[in-house]
Amino acid sequence: MKENVARVTVERAGRVAVFGAGPLSRDLLLAVARDGARVVPDDDLDVRLAKGAQRVAEAVAGEAPVYGVNTGFGALADKHIGPDDARELQAALLRSHAAGSGDPLPRAVVRAVMAIRAATLARGFSGARPELVRAIIALLNADLVPVVPELGSLGASGDLAPLAHTFITLMGEGRFLDGRSLADAGLEPLLPAPKEGLALTNGTDAMLAAGVLVSAEMRTLLRTCDIAAALSVEALLGTDRAFGAEINALRPHPGQQASAANLRALLGGSGIVSSHRASHHAVQDAYSLRCTPQVHGACRDLATFADDVFGRELESLIDNPVVFPDTGDVVSAGNFHGEPLAFAHDMLAIAMAELAAISERRLNRLLDPKLSRGLPAFLSPREGINSGLMLAQYTAGALLTDLRLNAQPASIHNVSTSGGQEDHVSMGWTAARQAMASVDLAFRAVAVELMAGCEALERRAPLRPGPATAAVLRVVRDRVAPLREDRELAPDLAAVAELARSGEVVAAAETATSGPLL
Repeated sequence: MKENVARVTVERAGRVAVFGAGPLSRDLLLAVARDGARVVPDDDLDVRLAKGAQRVAEAVAGEAPVYGVNTGFGALADKHIGPDDARELQAALLRSHAAGSGDPLPRAVVRAVMAIRAATLARGFSGARPELVRAIIALLNADLVPVVPELGSLGASGDLAPLAHTFITLMGEGRFLDGRSLADAGLEPLLPAPKEGLALTNGTDAMLAAGVLVSAEMRTLLRTCDIAAALSVEALLGTDRAFGAEINALRPHPGQQASAANLRALLGGSGIVSSHRASHHAVQDAYSLRCTPQVHGACRDLATFADDVFGRELESLIDNPVVFPDTGDVVSAGNFHGEPLAFAHDMLAIAMAELAAISERRLNRLLDPKLSRGLPAFLSPREGINSGLMLAQYTAGALLTDLRLNAQPASIHNVSTSGGQEDHVSMGWTAARQAMASVDLAFRAVAVELMAGCEALERRAPLRPGPATAAVLRVVRDRVAPLREDRELAPDLAAVAELARSGEVVAAAETATSGPLL
């Protein structure tokens, strides 16, 4: 790995993340956010931050206006702040901006926010002291996770309210999720020095934290959707011809290529598929089967676009103003604007809605005796007396409706704030919240198809499924019994959704394929 790039090392004794002069890596951020990796600053932190902190001190003492250092904020940028009030200005900023509302954000999201901001400050372009970086690192290592209300950011000057709620805790104010205090962890309050309150809040960190976490889950979701489709194709006596390498090579979208390759691997060796290759019904299947690589692939390409955006943002240094330590220049600009992230989150929400939409159509074919090629109505164990999975399809439809509502773009909306100074906002945090909600909905939606696909595969006995789909059937059956008579389905659907989200469904399929799914 390149020198000066923040890195994560996995050791037998535990995980250690070292923040350096360079940007975060995705693996490092996930290790800190989800796995509780221990964080340490690199050895050059004090030297690297000294010039910027000195430049801020000079600006405080000088007469030339430097935004947020010796001026007010937003529409109050023309108000001069004297040296005696420079520290109070920063503490007041954190207090006034901690104006969020709603339920607390998940622990992993907040830990990711803290890691992104600490790593940004550690790069030396914010004018912050080393003590501030170490104070955030101390919170992470003590697993003191602030209570951050989910509502309040417009993704304009970054995620102002979420960041203020996160870092007001450094002053001994605010709250932590587990009810502990700084004193409980042996930590002392730290008041922000000039520029530091602004440096703590002027970032896209919440939008970015959500994006990296959602993208990680999206990779599992996309593979799981290919697996669910393979189960349905097999159970519906579909053909695998449409997934062939030659026909898909004629349309070289990378997502389509990957999905088609996965479907070939998942259906390889299927006794069910090979049993009806010569049948007239196998000429071509309905779109929800035949066009799976095209639809899943387009969703993959949107996910790749979003992933690239989040990767570039991880490499970015987001603050305002930025202090250039080598020249002493302090430059105000607009790198905190969340438009790129807003678009990326909107694209993810659209992709997840489409994955659920085509999944629900395949599910419908599994349950409708007019479309299922011989399967019992609703996969009922006793048609008429038992309803089988009839209502499970209602659930899939309800989940799909919520996903479609979440897929309405947030980024096209605008609210003018701060007396018209901040007159175009990205709504990137709204888009991020929609994407985070959609991940849960999408796993629940595909779980319905997975459960129905497993049930339908068993109805094709004595024909045997392929090794990969058989492996998925086994892991599902470890949690969910076959449907011998009607029963409450909610626990079963929840269990399959958890199997999908945890990656166990993908892992099971990969035990029987020639390599990892794409």
